[in-house]
Amino acid sequence: MKEYESLKKQLEVLDFPHVYFFKFIVPNKNDNVAKISALYDADTQLQMKPSSSGKFVSVSNKQVMLSADDIIEIYKKASKIEGLIAL
Repeated sequence: MKEYESLKKQLEVLDFPHVYFFKFIVPNKNDNVAKISALYDADTQLQMKPSSSGKFVSVSNKQVMLSADDIIEIYKKASKIEGLIAL
């Protein structure tokens, strides 16, 4: 997809495997956090921090990724979550 070409170019300069930091912000609904959790392995530990208003939650984690394509695949799946902002 064209929208990920720029990201792929940036990621291809990294040495893989690489520990990559993911951070997403989603509306604070239980199913949103569950959907983000489903993007990763079962043993992945997510760090969650609610916004000061409580309307949103920041979800972040570090994950060992094997390639730029694997990272982009996470972003593609995450983009289907309603209201998600990828940082």
